[in-house]
Amino acid sequence: MKRTVDLKELFANGDYDNLLTDIYLDTSRIEYQKERYVKALERFEEIYGEAEVEIYSAPGRSEVSGNHTDHQHGEVLAASINLDAIAIVKKNDIVRVVSDNYDMITISLDDIEKKKEEEGTTIALIKGVLAGLRDRGNVMGGFDAYITSDVLIGAGLSSSAAFETVIGTIVSGLYNDMKVSAVDIAIIGQYAENVYFGKPCGLMDQMACSVGSLVHIDFADKENPVIDPVNVDFDKFGYSLCITDTKGSHADLTHEYAAVPEEMKAVATVFGQELLHGITLQNLLEKADEIREKTNDRAYLRAIHFVMENERVQNAVTALRANDFNGFLKMIKASGDSSFKYLQNVYTNQDVVHQNVSVALAVSDAILGDKGVCRVHGGGFAGTIQAFVKNDVVKEYKETLDGVFGEGACAVLKVRKYGGIKVL
Repeated sequence: MKRTVDLKELFANGDYDNLLTDIYLDTSRIEYQKERYVKALERFEEIYGEAEVEIYSAPGRSEVSGNHTDHQHGEVLAASINLDAIAIVKKNDIVRVVSDNYDMITISLDDIEKKKEEEGTTIALIKGVLAGLRDRGNVMGGFDAYITSDVLIGAGLSSSAAFETVIGTIVSGLYNDMKVSAVDIAIIGQYAENVYFGKPCGLMDQMACSVGSLVHIDFADKENPVIDPVNVDFDKFGYSLCITDTKGSHADLTHEYAAVPEEMKAVATVFGQELLHGITLQNLLEKADEIREKTNDRAYLRAIHFVMENERVQNAVTALRANDFNGFLKMIKASGDSSFKYLQNVYTNQDVVHQNVSVALAVSDAILGDKGVCRVHGGGFAGTIQAFVKNDVVKEYKETLDGVFGEGACAVLKVRKYGGIKVL
């Protein structure tokens, strides 16, 4: 453990350049990371004073394939990315958190029960993680933290899951010798978001942020998901992962997100099940009339998306392991088409004149031709698209998307091998 004043000097002088390269991969942004860490240390000192500290990090995530499958105990292919939340931390008897330019949150460890009036707030997420850690028998303790994140809020890269993961990782590091498993931290993060924050998300976001790397996850057993790393270097195939924030508003969309699992569950009840897991396409075809009569057409289409999306995830993983990148791209393209036609989460029917994601997909198709594929990314309805873009057109692609949605809208990302970690 080192003092903030010493760490600032070490980062500024390049002593941790190799460490930053190992974490963030992109050598062109090492100076940015050095400056970012120094500024975070300075901000910690402004708030809490000069001290001996530890530093933690948790990445954002990209859903590579498996759109709206996790909440039905399906399968996903997801990656942690080289955008993250970092936390400068020291022990305390209470929890005090300042996140970027927001006001300080102060929490007593004797007061971490759920409160209805706190739903939808950062304090709810923190309390939920603390309660989840406590209820699983982990050693608890307070801390002072300054957290800063370059995982864009509302951009579909799971800024909230990165925040939950970094809080869980802090407690794991300060009080549990980093022995709280990545899976437990992910499950606790989802608990915080579902129960305390009030958002009915699946487990994919938290799992990808907590575990790290490119992973194939099977959620058949929610408490014991099967995590299977997929070792692949997209650069080797001459492609880059691009995420574009279309700047669409997520305001008042909770009902849209909630309707997806609700309608899928409604179809599952026709089969006497709570979730769609295990139901096949043939099952859906055989009971089409009954399903449509007891639910609705959109619910039926969303169920078809789910069962076929699971197969696409499996096929994408198989293609990557066989070095069949064209086969992988075909699955990503099919996933995007299904999300638009069957899942129907590219725009909201409450506001059909604003279709940022649709525009981004159309512009991408026009630019890329046979040099890449694109799809809606994450929960949908607003937010981001994902594209795998051939390296020789990345510059043109980024410039065009930035021109449509604003400077910096399109980010060229790399898959980070680490999930939630103690940096120093």
